[in-house]
Amino acid sequence: MSAKLRVSPGPHISQPLSTRRVMLDVLIGLVPAMVAAGVFFRVRGLVLVGVCVVSCVVTEWLCNLARRQPTSVGDLSAVVTGVILAFSVPPLLPWWAAVVGSVFAIAIGKMVFGGLGANIFNPAMVGRCFLTACYGLLMTTWMVPLTIPTEKPYAVMSQSNPDAITQATPLAWSKQAIKSKGQSPAGENVVPAADIVSGQLKQMAIGGVGGCLGETSAIALIIGGIYMLIRKTITWHIPVAMLGTVFVIGGITHLANPAAYVSPLAHLAGGGMLLGAFFIATDPVTSPLTKKGELIFGAGVGGLTMLIRLVGEYPEGVMYAVLLMNAVTPLVDRFVRLVPAGGKPSGK
Repeated sequence: MSAKLRVSPGPHISQPLSTRRVMLDVLIGLVPAMVAAGVFFRVRGLVLVGVCVVSCVVTEWLCNLARRQPTSVGDLSAVVTGVILAFSVPPLLPWWAAVVGSVFAIAIGKMVFGGLGANIFNPAMVGRCFLTACYGLLMTTWMVPLTIPTEKPYAVMSQSNPDAITQATPLAWSKQAIKSKGQSPAGENVVPAADIVSGQLKQMAIGGVGGCLGETSAIALIIGGIYMLIRKTITWHIPVAMLGTVFVIGGITHLANPAAYVSPLAHLAGGGMLLGAFFIATDPVTSPLTKKGELIFGAGVGGLTMLIRLVGEYPEGVMYAVLLMNAVTPLVDRFVRLVPAGGKPSGK
């Protein structure tokens, strides 16, 4: 036979693109957010990105060496994992913790399953989940961007780093509004938490708020997402389903009680929503194969995220929502099957 049918694990890409080309497009899409990280958090942010990338690449190389397999670092997937993991952690995270998270993300989240295409969960989210479980305080200490005045309201000195100013994130204020049911403490001249979030919407779009390294600037993430859509590196199904679900749920709760539930725009621009919608949930390895399956997957991530944000104790939810939907992706693929080559069989 002159030609052979090759069967391999995902990502399965219908276009004549190599894995390296796809990962390079993702990295280019992440450039605006990286520039924003450099502007808002300066050298500290860029060093954190470098530490995560180097740690991920070295860990994958060592894992391939231990398994006596050809090196796979040239496909740039480890670089993408490092950048996304760095974007998903606070700028004040110590370098050694970034190394720990990166090693866990690649070694346990990816290489244990057999490498790229065989992993069940998104490696970057596995690394972030591990860091959150091990170093909860470090993962919830948010640095104020260096572009805004240090006397900004609601900012305090960091106990772990006296040279840094920390500030509650918009999602933390949102959670406080829910817990207080929109009521300010009696007898005190305190601005309601929901009003604080509403006043931060402009800065959330630009990036002048506390948060993870690469998710504070909504505009930068949207620019990167549009680039990948134009390049057809990703499709619109997961981002639209995820963001649309969040907007609908957030809009309903906001209309029901505006004092307790913030605007749906705050949920879209806050936390890891846009980073997750364009760069994490769209991972071709851990997302469904069909377009209908991607819509279900995106809606599931959006719905679970809002469930955690509105009902749970944790103010964010993208990380857990992505991992939970990664776990049910095989089930989605089973019920939403691909059309066989040549079309559906006739008869029964």
